[in-house]
Amino acid sequence: MPFEPSSRTPHVPGNDRRPGRPSDSRGDGFAGGCTNLIALLVEIPVAFLLGLTSVIRGWGRADEQTAAAPMDWVPILWLGGFTLGVLVIAVIFLYSAHPFAGAVQLLMAAIALLFTIAAWHDQYERSHQTPLPTRSGTPPSNHVADR
Repeated sequence: MPFEPSSRTPHVPGNDRRPGRPSDSRGDGFAGGCTNLIALLVEIPVAFLLGLTSVIRGWGRADEQTAAAPMDWVPILWLGGFTLGVLVIAVIFLYSAHPFAGAVQLLMAAIALLFTIAAWHDQYERSHQTPLPTRSGTPPSNHVADR
């Protein structure tokens, strides 16, 4: 049986370069770190702007309402959309064989989810306020006594 090599080009041992197989099964750590850094540099200012707009939206409402107001869903939906976006980026990183970058993005998604839940809880508490107890035996302030 004669020996025939499959290709005439030399290859490095351990790095199989056959057609149809990826060159690296885990991905490049440097490329994953760089793309993760770029994603974080985009996500952090977006998160800061979302928090800032949520705070500015609620400034004028704290003292003007005496009754329970309906829930304001805008900050909850904004933070939820941001959380979903970070989660999609994490899945893309994990799918493209960058486990460290995906883990960092999953951590960012968990932190964003905590802020989303806190915003929901704040809006829920604001809209479901318990009325102040009245003193028994004293008439309400708008009661007119018969003379």
